[in-house]
Amino acid sequence: MELVEGHTDELPAGLLIDVRQLMDAAFDDPEHPEEAFDDDDWGHTVGGIHVLVVDGDGRVVAHASVVDRIIDVGGRPLRTGYVEGVATRADAEGQGHGTRVMTRIGELIAERHQLGALGTGAFHFYERMGWERWQGPSFVRIGDELHRTADDDDGIMVLRVDRSLAPDLAAPISCDDRPGDVW
Repeated sequence: MELVEGHTDELPAGLLIDVRQLMDAAFDDPEHPEEAFDDDDWGHTVGGIHVLVVDGDGRVVAHASVVDRIIDVGGRPLRTGYVEGVATRADAEGQGHGTRVMTRIGELIAERHQLGALGTGAFHFYERMGWERWQGPSFVRIGDELHRTADDDDGIMVLRVDRSLAPDLAAPISCDDRPGDVW
């Protein structure tokens, strides 16, 4: 199994097709069709750095990407590495591949950003790698206004990589607006 890393523009088209198929399969839950991976989610996943585990046949086993966003914490804008598209192929779950890509994603965030952030319900997986649950209220910035995103409050996690900033986990947090899920 090989760890592959690169910006969206650097990855072969076939590899990106495989990533999209992995995302579609990983988030396909007939009981919760509203949580399916859609074109907006794909748009959030591309445009940054991808970290993948690829098997000997060149197929994607695990994937995560990190994209640049500005997340405002308590009125202070922070250069944030926002994690998108985290998944492991079903037949390879529990073998450490997801941890491997997320460990590298954490290193990339620490090298390039002031904060890491993501939205999830899989808290335990990320907590093992130093991610913390956000405790404050969440908002989305639309123009000059803040709009409450209370439904997202419970699913935001951060990776505090710049300890000199010491962001308060109970402070208000806001993200820029975007199509689909804002967080």
